[in-house]
Amino acid sequence: MIFGLTFEYSKEMSGVVHTNTAELFLVGQDASNMTGNPAGVCYPTTTEEVQDAVRWARANGVAFIARGAGTGLAGGAIPTEGSLVISLTKMNRIRNIDIHRRTAWVEPGVLNADLSRHTSQFGLHFAPDPSSQQSCTIGGNVANNSGGPHCLSEGVTSAHILSLEVVLPSGEVCVFDSENSLFDLRGAFIGSEGMFGIATAIEVRLLQNPPHVSTMVVGFSSVHAGAMAVSSIISSGIIPSALEMMDAPITRAVEEYVHAGFPLDAAAMLIVEIDGLEHSVSHGSREVKEIVMRSGATSFTVAQSPVERALIWKGRKTAFGAIARIQPNYYLHDTVVPRKKLAEVLSRVTQIADEERLQVMNVFHAGDGNLHPILMFDKRIDGVMDRVHRAGAEIVRVSLEAGGVLSGEHGIGLEKRDFMRWMFSENDLMFQQKLRSAFDPDGISNPHKVLPRGSGCADIASIPPGSWV
Repeated sequence: MIFGLTFEYSKEMSGVVHTNTAELFLVGQDASNMTGNPAGVCYPTTTEEVQDAVRWARANGVAFIARGAGTGLAGGAIPTEGSLVISLTKMNRIRNIDIHRRTAWVEPGVLNADLSRHTSQFGLHFAPDPSSQQSCTIGGNVANNSGGPHCLSEGVTSAHILSLEVVLPSGEVCVFDSENSLFDLRGAFIGSEGMFGIATAIEVRLLQNPPHVSTMVVGFSSVHAGAMAVSSIISSGIIPSALEMMDAPITRAVEEYVHAGFPLDAAAMLIVEIDGLEHSVSHGSREVKEIVMRSGATSFTVAQSPVERALIWKGRKTAFGAIARIQPNYYLHDTVVPRKKLAEVLSRVTQIADEERLQVMNVFHAGDGNLHPILMFDKRIDGVMDRVHRAGAEIVRVSLEAGGVLSGEHGIGLEKRDFMRWMFSENDLMFQQKLRSAFDPDGISNPHKVLPRGSGCADIASIPPGSWV
């Protein structure tokens, strides 16, 4: 039953909505610190079944929320009160791979890492590699225009999606691509966080695996020195495939957890990776070493084998698991600042955490200024969530004042919805709402996300807000 109605839009879908408490609890949350209260969840396996669910929801005035693996950190998949969750985890087939065109058609529930594992036999990979790539889905990557450490030189998800098969909120199926349309609706859909409909098949661009790779770990005596080294590397004309930074607290936590050989005496650490042809990799690595040594590096090591390289990246990508040994809860933030302001903003982040009596660690994509401060806490302590939210809002404010933006890859969702006015004018928000309404005039596809209340039609919705407000 949903809103007192039996799910009987079609014989095929009748009875497939799950309403047991355990399942609703699981799909009522994602990797953020927010929860929702859906009325039901279904698990379609075909585009036609997604159509059935969407058409029923529209006919009955019920909001629907597409959901992947639930690894999102901005509350984008948090369901509104009484809504229908359409989980895409069972749509997990790689439909075909064209090794000559270096493309593949995949369903939205395919795991990011599984796609690259499957295509490695052809010497190919999918470039976007979020830290959650072992569990996040391609559909979720499309929804949030996800990035990752290796997107510095190759670009984020939007640069690697060629076409999309989409079920619109009307229940119609459309194919969006960038070549055969007057407007780039593919580009508009990517990063729309489920507000424009549901992608049921995705044509991805695959890249050739690099023939040579050099992965360097560099220690610095201060965060400022590390940040200046980042700017110097980029200004020299070198664009590494990855350029990551970790401060001392997270470096120590990760090293105790993974034993990757990270420098424990460093106040900041860079992971720099260059790939390509042998000569260019060798030349680039020498240049990077010269630059970082001039910038005050206290240590410099190079991975000597694929095993060592894999261990370095295991350390970087399991950083969030390592902090569970320190505090039971964490809030992983996401803003972007100009590279030249990295040191200044990181200093302010530390001050903000101190003022709110919170622990903070920093691990982030330094090459493009995408910060990920981790606020650690124990939510069982009275009042701690208020302090966490105040600190989070202040980090956003400081980042914007430095010339930055709200999000680099996590999306806006619920987390930053009410901060949109800090960055956009009312006119900007009105046009964003008009674009949303063009796809979803009834406002039932993942409502109450991204656009703040009062931005035109955004607050004219048939579904009341849920427990996440």
